[in-house]
Amino acid sequence: MSDSPLVDPLLDDAEDDDFDALVGSDDVDLPRDRYTDREISWLAFNQRVLELAEDPELPLLERSNFLSIFASNLDEFFMVRVAGLKRRIVTGLAVPTNIGTPAQKVLEAIGSEAQGLQARHAAVWSETVRPALSAEGVDIVDWTELTDSERAGLYEYFQQQVFPVLMPLAVDPAHPFPYISGLSLNLAVRILNTRTGREEFARIKVPPMLPRLVRVPAKGDDERVRLLPLETLVAENLSDLFPGMEILQHHAFRLTRNEDVVIDEDESENLIQVLEEELLRRRFGPPIRLEITEDMDEHTLELLLDELDISEQEVYRLPAPLDLRALSELGDLDRPDLKYTKHVPVTALALRPTDSDSKHAKADIFSAIRQGDVLVHHPYESFATSVQAFLEQAARDPQVLAIKQTLYRTSGDSPIVKALIDAAEAGKQVLALVEVKARFDEANNIEWARILEKSGVHVVYGLVGLKTHCKIATVVREEHGQLRHYTHIGTGNYNPKTSRLYEDMGLFTADPVVGRDVTRLFNELSGYAIEKKFSRLLTAPLLLRQGLLRLIERERQNALDGKPARVRIKVNSMVDERIIDALYRASMAGVRVDVWVRGICSLRVDLPGVSDNIRVRSVLGRYLEHARIFLFENGGSTEAYIGSADMMHRNLDRRVEALVSVTRPTHVKELSQFFDLAMDDGSSTWHLGAEGSWERHHRGPDGEPLVDVQDRTMTLIQRRRRARTARGSV
Repeated sequence: MSDSPLVDPLLDDAEDDDFDALVGSDDVDLPRDRYTDREISWLAFNQRVLELAEDPELPLLERSNFLSIFASNLDEFFMVRVAGLKRRIVTGLAVPTNIGTPAQKVLEAIGSEAQGLQARHAAVWSETVRPALSAEGVDIVDWTELTDSERAGLYEYFQQQVFPVLMPLAVDPAHPFPYISGLSLNLAVRILNTRTGREEFARIKVPPMLPRLVRVPAKGDDERVRLLPLETLVAENLSDLFPGMEILQHHAFRLTRNEDVVIDEDESENLIQVLEEELLRRRFGPPIRLEITEDMDEHTLELLLDELDISEQEVYRLPAPLDLRALSELGDLDRPDLKYTKHVPVTALALRPTDSDSKHAKADIFSAIRQGDVLVHHPYESFATSVQAFLEQAARDPQVLAIKQTLYRTSGDSPIVKALIDAAEAGKQVLALVEVKARFDEANNIEWARILEKSGVHVVYGLVGLKTHCKIATVVREEHGQLRHYTHIGTGNYNPKTSRLYEDMGLFTADPVVGRDVTRLFNELSGYAIEKKFSRLLTAPLLLRQGLLRLIERERQNALDGKPARVRIKVNSMVDERIIDALYRASMAGVRVDVWVRGICSLRVDLPGVSDNIRVRSVLGRYLEHARIFLFENGGSTEAYIGSADMMHRNLDRRVEALVSVTRPTHVKELSQFFDLAMDDGSSTWHLGAEGSWERHHRGPDGEPLVDVQDRTMTLIQRRRRARTARGSV
C-alpha cells in the first residue's frame, strides 16, 4: 500500500508520535476486554433483521421480504467473512480477533450461532409467516394439496417451460461427480436401474433463470394466489427425466463457496485481465457450507460429504424449502394491503422548477446550487430530480467543459452512465473512475468500464492496493469567461435503483474551495499527485482517521474545560479500535457520545467508568440506513460532516473515502434534528446493552407504538416542503 500516491511514505514519524500523544495512545487506563467480536456482532445485526420478520405488526409481504434479506445477508457473510477466516486458518495467517479470541474458536462460535439463527429463520417462515399469508389468500402449497386438474396444468407448464432447460447429470464411472455452483439449489436423486438392479445417483440443478415460485392455475373465479416451489414441481416429475427407472430418494441441497476475490495488484500488469481470471476462479472456490433438507438420508449425505470434500460441522439441516431468498418474489404480488404504505419521494425544495405553470418544466440545477449549498436526503427526496438531473443537465449544457465522477456500484440500465456517455459524445472531457474491485459487482463494473471507454470517456480504475469508495462528482462550467465547479459529494452509490431503497445524503455545492479539493482528489486518483491537505474534505487513507481523532479529542478537551461537548456519529459499522478508544476517553471526560449504527458495533456500553456517557442505537426498517453523519458540538457551534466512510479498518486504511464539511446552518440543524430523532427514547430503535446484546424498543410504557424514524422523517420532509412552499406563495 505504500506505493499508493495517497499514502505518503515521507510522512514525518515524529509528527505521528506527537499525534498519538495528543489522542492518548497509551491504553493503560482502558480495560483489555473493551471490544465486542465483529463477526458475532454482525450475526447480532442479522438477528435484528430477523426480528422484523417476526413482528406481527408489520405488513405480511414486508415480513416475508425481511426473511429474504436475512437469507441473502447470511449467504454473503459465509461467502466472504467465514470464507476469509477459514482461508487464514488453513494458510496459518489467522491471528486472534480484536478481543483476543483464537480464530478457530471464533469459527466455532460463528457456526453455533449461525445454526441457531438459520433454524429460527426457517421456523419463522413455516410456523408464522406462511400460515399468516395463507389466511390472507396467499398459499405456498405442497404437491399433496393440489387437485388432479391443478397437477395437470402444472405438468403442462413443466413440459413447456421447465423440462427443456433441465440437465440431469448422472454419477458413475463414466460420469464424474458434477461441479456444484455456489448458492445453486439442487436435487440429489437416488435411482434404481430396473435393468441392471444397480442403484445410481444423479444431480439436477433447479434452473435459476425461472421463477422459483410457480403460479398454480386458478380454480374458476377463485382469487386466492397459490404458489408451488419450482424444486417441488421438478421433484414430482422426475420420472420424465429418468424413464424406466425407479426413483428411490430425492432431496434438495445447496452449497456455499468461498467467493471472495483476492488479487495481488502490485504484481498485476493488467488489472482487468487479472480480475477477470480471478472471477472465473471464484466460481470454483472451496465449499464452506452445505445446506440440506432435514429429511435427507444418511447415505445421500455421506455421498455429498465425500464428493464435495466438506465436513459434517459445515452441514446445516433445515426444513424445506431451502434458499428463502426466493421470498423476495412475493413482493411482485399486487397486494398493497400487505405492504408498507407507499412513500413518494419529493423534489428537494431548492431544486424545484421555477416555472410552476408547466408540468414538464425542469429545474436549472446549476442556478439552484449557485444560490447556496443544497443538501438532499434520499429516498425521502428524489434521486432522479437531484443527482440524476444534475448529471443529465451537465451532459447537455454547452457551457459544461468537463465532468469527473467516481462509480462504485450502479444499476444495470444506468441513466448515470448514459449521461456520461452523452457528455463524451458531445465533446466534453469526461473522466470516470470505475471501481472494478467492488465486491460482487466486479463483472458488471468491468462491462460498464468498457462501454464508457468505447464512447470516449476517460476511464481509470483507481489506485493500486486501494478501493475507491468515495462518492464524488464534479462539473466544470464556463461562466462569463471564468470556470466554476459544481460538485456533489454523497454517502451512497450513483445507483438510481438502490436510491429508492437506501437512506443516503448528498451535498451539492458551488463553493470553489470544495471544487479545488475535489479536483485535487481526482488528480490523485487519475495521476501521480500527492495531496496532504484539503480544506473542506477529510479523506482516507491518509487524513481521515487522524482528522476524526482530532475532532473527538477537541470535544474531550472542551468537556474538561467546562464547555459544551458532544459527539454524534452515524455509520454502518463501528469497528476501528483507535476511534472506539477515543470515544471511550471522551466519555470518561464527560462528553456525551451517541452512536447510530446499522450493523457491526465493536463498541461496548457496559464498561463502568469508561462508557457511562455512551449510547448506541440501531434503526432498521423499510429503508437500509446508509448515510454516514459526523457531528461535533465544538463548544456550541456544531461542526458537521457527511460522506462515504464507515469506522472500519478497510475504510480508514485501504479505501479512498471522502467526508465533506456541511457548513450551512440550516443543514447542520437538519442533520442534528434527524440524528436526535433516532436517539430519542420515544423512537422505535434497538438499544445496545451489556456484552453486545441488542434489545428492541418499539413500545412505550403503556404499550403504545413508538415513533417509526423513517416514517417520521418522510413526514417531516414533506411538511417542511409544504411550509416553505406556502411561505413562498404568500
